[in-house]
Amino acid sequence: MIVYLVLAVLASTLMALGLLVMKSRAGALPEARGTQIVGAVRSWIRDPTWSAGMGLQIAGWVLYVIAVSQAPVSMVAVMMQGGIALFVIFSVVVHGERARPAEWAGIAAIGIGMILLSISLSAGAAQGAGNARVVIGLAVVLAAAAALPFANSRLARSGIAQAIGSGIAFGLAGLFTKAMTDVFEASTAGVATGILANPWIPAMVAANLTGMVMLQNSFHHSRGIITMPLSSALSNLVPIAGGMIAFGEHLPSDPIAAAMRIAAFLLTIAASAGLAIAEEEKSAEQSASVSKVFQSGAF
Repeated sequence: MIVYLVLAVLASTLMALGLLVMKSRAGALPEARGTQIVGAVRSWIRDPTWSAGMGLQIAGWVLYVIAVSQAPVSMVAVMMQGGIALFVIFSVVVHGERARPAEWAGIAAIGIGMILLSISLSAGAAQGAGNARVVIGLAVVLAAAAALPFANSRLARSGIAQAIGSGIAFGLAGLFTKAMTDVFEASTAGVATGILANPWIPAMVAANLTGMVMLQNSFHHSRGIITMPLSSALSNLVPIAGGMIAFGEHLPSDPIAAAMRIAAFLLTIAASAGLAIAEEEKSAEQSASVSKVFQSGAF
């Protein structure tokens, strides 16, 4: 078990570095939206720096698949949160991004949630076979939840809606990956036949691609120091909660460990909401400042 959790940490590191590289190209590459999605994605792929970042992401994902095939998805998801801290540090050092005190508090709260979850791991987490119908039901509900922030124009303009959507999409990809590995383990067919017959593979690929497009789009409008923790926190909450609902992974029997895990869930959700509100308010302030400049006749 420990070996696979270490692999999850390595996966988190590679994926965080990959995102950092991809974020560095946000200003130079087009945004993928509307009828321009295919053309924009093609431009991303043709950019060698962005493609290198994607390569790191893929390497991290391979390690993640190996880890989640042998360890509870909720425990692996916790280990994956380590990439948040790494991305934030590099965003400050490399990209020179800054956050206000309230935003640092939200980022720190997510870190504390990660620590609480890590401590609760000592109590273990049972895992069982997934319930396909429950996974599909969760996917439908969460897809609807991901669409709601786009109804708020300011959340969409600030990149927060895209960050939230990417987190939910990546989280669903994690659940689909776990379901995919369960099907592979139960199958007696060959590798090629197993891949073609596995219904979770296209769902997993689609969720990952959707999450990647939305996250890259969020980088166009917002600071990575905000969007990455927000997206990553949600991408981990979804498989943690989904693992308990659909894969028989339950809270620890130790009441203290169970309380810490619940507190971590609530703290991470509250911190994510706080970051979303803070970024939306900052976007509104910037819009108001631009409007005043134009009204003053400076242009």
